[in-house]
Amino acid sequence: MSNDLANWLDRGIYFSYVNRKIFYIDEGQGDCLLIFHGYPYSSYDFKLVLPELTKKFRVIIPDMLGMGFSDKPSSHHYSFEDHVAMYSSLLQILNINEFHILAHDLGNSVVQELLAQYEEGDHKFIVKSIAFLNGGLFTDVYRPRLIQILLSQSPTFIGKSLSKLITKKSIEKATCSVFGKNTQPSKELLNDFWEILNYNDGKSLAWKIGRLVFDKDRYQHRWINAMQKTKVPMCLINGPADPNSGIHMANRFMQLIPNADVRLLANDIGHWPQIEDSKEVIFSYYDFLKQKL
Repeated sequence: MSNDLANWLDRGIYFSYVNRKIFYIDEGQGDCLLIFHGYPYSSYDFKLVLPELTKKFRVIIPDMLGMGFSDKPSSHHYSFEDHVAMYSSLLQILNINEFHILAHDLGNSVVQELLAQYEEGDHKFIVKSIAFLNGGLFTDVYRPRLIQILLSQSPTFIGKSLSKLITKKSIEKATCSVFGKNTQPSKELLNDFWEILNYNDGKSLAWKIGRLVFDKDRYQHRWINAMQKTKVPMCLINGPADPNSGIHMANRFMQLIPNADVRLLANDIGHWPQIEDSKEVIFSYYDFLKQKL
């Protein structure tokens, strides 16, 4: 494990959710900013923006169950509702009742479920704002990677087998394919990603967690309805070069969401804007808050 990754692990705390250990980082002071990371990695995806965010916020970033440094039970039923319940449990433990949200990738979908519950009357918390980064907000324009399809749209026994057999090289190729051509991840970061994926035998679960990506169709009407009617300020900060959820996702956001606030980054920024262009993500995020709050 690299020094950077070991340091991240050392900074974390654990709490218990459904008798499982959930890793989270809690740093900074001020209004609470709750971060929702993506698949298949972890909170570590936000390491470059965390120092700036903690200057203005108390930032809380858990690793979702099944990912990162949290427990990865193979028998657990993973769902969007369950991930929301985990976040809710953590907030109750920390006695936090209002917060801002920053989300990426799979985290976007967890936030969509949280927002739907919120709009349906679950007001034990106050959501002050939501900022989405690249992710599959709308399934009709989302373009999954081949490796996602092979792992998570194949029969279960094939998905399980592929998860066990999948190599570091294939994971690196899939990851690099959604970064911008001029902002490719370093070898050190790819090594860290591989460590995170394999921690607690997480690679063997890749097929199961990935199925959530293809489980979103049945939620779409409810989620989009919540996004269209909410009064919670929202924006999308988008890396347009992302082949999965780039400019086509930004355009769909503008088509579907009333008074849509979309912040497009440079044309060569891909799926991980918080890594590829961390300074511009911070600028865009703070400008959104300044304008909307």
